[in-house]
Amino acid sequence: MGVNRRELLQWLGSSFSALALSRFVKAQTAPSSTNFLATRASLEGYRIPDWFRDAKFGIWSHWGPQSAIEDGDWYARNMYIQGSSQYDYHVQTYGHPSKVGYKDLVDHWKAEKWDPAYLMSLYKKAGAKYFVSMGVHCDNFDLWNSKYTRWNAVKMGPRRDIVGAWREAALKNGLRFGVSEHVWMSYRWFATSHSSDKDGPLAGVRYDGHDPQFADLYHDSECEKFISSKDGWDWDEAGIPDAWKRHYLDRMTDLIDKYQPDYFYSDGHLPFEDYGLKMVSHLYNVSAQLHGGQTEAVYTSKLGADCAIGTCVLDRERGVSDAISSNAWQSDTCIGQWHYKRGQQYKTAKKVIDLLVDIVSKNGNLLLNFPLPNSGELDFEEMEILEGITQWMAINSEGIHASRPWKIYGEGPSTQVKIETGNFNEDKQKDLTAEDVRFTTKGSTLYAFVMGWPEKEAVVRSLGLASHQTPGVIRNLELLGHKGKINWKQDEAGLRVQMPAEKVSDVGITLRIELT
Repeated sequence: MGVNRRELLQWLGSSFSALALSRFVKAQTAPSSTNFLATRASLEGYRIPDWFRDAKFGIWSHWGPQSAIEDGDWYARNMYIQGSSQYDYHVQTYGHPSKVGYKDLVDHWKAEKWDPAYLMSLYKKAGAKYFVSMGVHCDNFDLWNSKYTRWNAVKMGPRRDIVGAWREAALKNGLRFGVSEHVWMSYRWFATSHSSDKDGPLAGVRYDGHDPQFADLYHDSECEKFISSKDGWDWDEAGIPDAWKRHYLDRMTDLIDKYQPDYFYSDGHLPFEDYGLKMVSHLYNVSAQLHGGQTEAVYTSKLGADCAIGTCVLDRERGVSDAISSNAWQSDTCIGQWHYKRGQQYKTAKKVIDLLVDIVSKNGNLLLNFPLPNSGELDFEEMEILEGITQWMAINSEGIHASRPWKIYGEGPSTQVKIETGNFNEDKQKDLTAEDVRFTTKGSTLYAFVMGWPEKEAVVRSLGLASHQTPGVIRNLELLGHKGKINWKQDEAGLRVQMPAEKVSDVGITLRIELT
C-alpha cells in the first residue's frame, strides 16, 4: 500500500549505514569524468561539482499555467475535486469542470509583463549563483518547445519558449542554469480530471478529462483506476504503465538535449528506475561532453537511498537538518505557496536569511522560489523581500559563497531544540536571534554569523580559549559592513565583541575572524 506524500518525503531524508555513507563520501572527492551507464553501480562514480558546493544560494521560478489563476498550488488537480476551495472557485469563476476544464485555462497564462533579463539581474544582485526554471509540472504542460506534446508554452498560453528565455538570461548573467520536472507523477496526480461530482445537479457527469480527444493532456482512461475516494492520494509509481514511462523519458531527454542544464530537479525520488537511470546518465554524459569530459551537472532526489553512495544530491523539500552533513545537500523552499496565490502571507527577508545561514552552516544550499503571478512580474511585497535579501547579501555574502562548514554549525538556544532531519520541518526550527550563532569557514578565515543585533555586545562562547572546539587564539576580527575598528576580547569563557554605535543590521551580522 502506498503512503502519503508528506510521510514519504519525511522518510526520504533518513540516514543510512556507515558503509554506505563512507562509500558516498569517497565518491565525492574528485570531479566526475566517467562515461556513465544507466545503472546505479555506474552512477556511484558521480561527484558533486565544486560550482554547486560553492554556490550556496539559488532562485527558482515555479511558474506555469496554474499560476495564471493566482489561486495557489495544485490548481489543475484540485479544480476537479468537489468540495475543495479551488473547485468552488473554479465553478464560480469559470464554470463547471465538465464544461470548462484545465485545457481551457492554459491560454489565460499571458506573461505579458515577464522580463526574464530584468528578473535575472535582480536575482544575481541578491546573491543567487544558480537559477532554476520549472520545465513541466504535474499538469503535463511543457514550458519549452516540446517535440512530444502540443501542450506547451510555445504553442499555447504565452507562446514563448519559457525555459529557453530563462536559460539565456541566466547564462548572460553568469548564473548556472537548471530545470525542474514534476510530470513523472502526472499519470496519478491528474486522474481527478476523469472523475465527476458525487452530488448536486451534475452528479455523475464526467469532467472534461474523460474526453479521449484530450488524452494527450489528461492521460488515457487507464489512469482512472487512480481516482481516489479518500482525502489525499498516494505518491506512488506502482501501476503506472510503461507507455507513460517511455513518453516521460522521451520528454526529459528532449529537455536535456535542448537546454543542457547544469541542474536537474525531480519532484520526489528518481522516477521509474531504469527510465530514470537512463535520464540521469544522459544528463551527466551531456554535461561531460560540454565540459571537457568532466560532469558539471547536478541531479537532485528527495530519496536518501538514491544519493547515499553517489548518483545525486539529496534535496529536502521545505526541510532543514539538525547537523552538519558529510556531503553537500539542498533545501528547496518558497516564500509563500509554490504557485502564486493572491493575498498569500510570505516569509520575511529575515526568515529567508535565517534559513540560508543555518543551511549553509550545515553544508547545504538553499533553493528559493519566488512565485510569479500571471503577468510574470514580481508583486510589491516580493520585491521588498528580494531587496531585503539583496541588502544583507551585499555585506555578508563573503561568508556564504564558497564557504565550508566549521567544526560545529552553531550555538545558542536554537541548537538546543531537537529537529528530526527531513522534509517539511522548516517551521519547527525556532526563529534565530542575536543569541544564535552560525559558523562557516573559507580558507583560514572563520565566519561567525550572529543572527540579530546584540544590544551591547555579541558573545560567542564556542570561541573561548577553554572551549571544547579548541578554536585557537584570534589574531584579527572585523565586523562586515562596519568601516571602523571593533573592540573585542577573547578569554577562557568566549569571545566578546562590543557593538558599534551605528547599527549594521537588524537581521544578522557577520564577524570575520582570523585565527592563529
